[in-house]
Amino acid sequence: MKDQGRSTRKRTGGRLRPFRNKKRYQLGRQPAETTVGEPRFQTIDARGTGTKTRALATNVAHVADGGETVEAEIENVTENPSNTNYARRNIITKGAIIETSAGRARVTSRPGQTGQVNAVLLS
Repeated sequence: MKDQGRSTRKRTGGRLRPFRNKKRYQLGRQPAETTVGEPRFQTIDARGTGTKTRALATNVAHVADGGETVEAEIENVTENPSNTNYARRNIITKGAIIETSAGRARVTSRPGQTGQVNAVLLS
């Protein structure tokens, strides 16, 4: 979500003049909207000295089944509780139900923040 800063209007409808320019901590970016497809990644600057790796597209998921973790291929997004249109557009977010070669799984990681898809197999 992009931070637009303070409103330019008062409650009464009068104008508020800006008292300073936008600061770096108010910076917002567009969502990554990770899709299913040929892997594409983007490295972005985070606060401090950190960096984030965004997955713009991926077709690999690390699926946990009990104590074992296997690397499975993502086939498509079955449902996505965060947005009903995301399932139609094959967009992966945390909590999305994906169809993999290992079976149906629920995504537990944030691909737009960490650059990888971790999931738990559904019984």
